[in-house]
Amino acid sequence: MTLKEILVGIADLIYPPRCATCGMILEEAGSLPFCPPCEAGLHFIHSPLCPRCGIPFPAAEGEDHLCGECLSTRRPYALARAAGLYEGTLLAAIHRFKYRGQVGLGRILGSIMADCMSGTGEMSAFSLIIPVPLHGKRLRERGFNQAVILARAISRRYALPLDFLSLSRSLFTKPQVGLGREERTANVRGAFAVSRPERVKGERILLVDDVYTTGSTLNECSRMLLDAGADSVAVFTLARAVAGDQAPGKPAAAAPGGNLTQ
Repeated sequence: MTLKEILVGIADLIYPPRCATCGMILEEAGSLPFCPPCEAGLHFIHSPLCPRCGIPFPAAEGEDHLCGECLSTRRPYALARAAGLYEGTLLAAIHRFKYRGQVGLGRILGSIMADCMSGTGEMSAFSLIIPVPLHGKRLRERGFNQAVILARAISRRYALPLDFLSLSRSLFTKPQVGLGREERTANVRGAFAVSRPERVKGERILLVDDVYTTGSTLNECSRMLLDAGADSVAVFTLARAVAGDQAPGKPAAAAPGGNLTQ
């Protein structure tokens, strides 16, 4: 047994590992830092889904196909994907991270996002990672940008450059929570700016955020980056909010599917 293993064992005795969401002591260390009930509450996104915006379909089986909105609406980004559904354990974990300041949990969630791409080779399609920015006032209130923490975990895993300065939030807007689709779109219109266009010109950008709800914020950020000369923008979020009548069946927790470069 190595010294490191001995020290880890001692630390586990003094500070036993606990579930990242409910706090239950974990009897066995698994691949994810959740107790069995909480791990069962993770619902990763699988096909069938929309190959453009990544929204999953209710049917448990079938081919990927464009959703109604993507058939009628042009998206500024090339495609979007999310690791899991914004419900259950993932929703609870995001709220603990985002609103209770549990930054360590954010690093775990970022690692889960990075795991989504493990072994696929897809990350080689991107040249730059950019997190969705917070306005300076919101950043001072919260103390951190959750998107930066998630993006940093992905950046470190795949040795891709992380740029959290070139895209900025130039307008302070009210929170998107509780707003309808049209209100969300209007709320963020003109709220973002690219302060260093030379840094994004010609880049294949992976835009990272915590939750995809209506896509209004991600659409606006993508549009600004493309207008500044980015070669392409793909969106990757930790979670995807889905209306009740669109929610797919709940598969057991497993490695998420989806392709960020198809």
